[in-house]
Amino acid sequence: MPHSFGYRARTRDMFKRGFKENGPIKMSTYLISYNVGDIVDIKANAAMQRGMPHKYYHGRTGIVYNVTPRAVGIIVHKVVGNRYLEKRVNIRVEHIRHSKCRQEFLDRVKRNDALKLEAKEKGERITLKRQPGQPRGSYVVSTADNLPQTMVPLPYETTI
Repeated sequence: MPHSFGYRARTRDMFKRGFKENGPIKMSTYLISYNVGDIVDIKANAAMQRGMPHKYYHGRTGIVYNVTPRAVGIIVHKVVGNRYLEKRVNIRVEHIRHSKCRQEFLDRVKRNDALKLEAKEKGERITLKRQPGQPRGSYVVSTADNLPQTMVPLPYETTI
């Protein structure tokens, strides 16, 4: 069967509103301020068709480069062939939100600064590098009060 190649083709689930998220757009969406350099996630809101991004940009993360009263200019890197193209898209504020991708890093920076200050007051050195998960410690399984058991499958029984 032929299918269409329209601007919103095959976006039935992509642009669907979440469970119990239908209805008018909340006022808090419009009260969030965006500044140049902010990292934002693009998630199209089907309740507002104006300023909606193309389906390619849905779920992408970009950096704000321009702010207007109702929209925000975002730089998104798109893979085309063997290179990255810097795409500049203008999207209304209903379709974006601040990204949490950097929050864990910023929290770690604050925590490390506090630990560094504390260590400096005590006059000791501290390692702030993240350590990979170490293997679990070794132990011996004793069979003194733990006899080995033979496991067999249960026979099939019908109760009809």
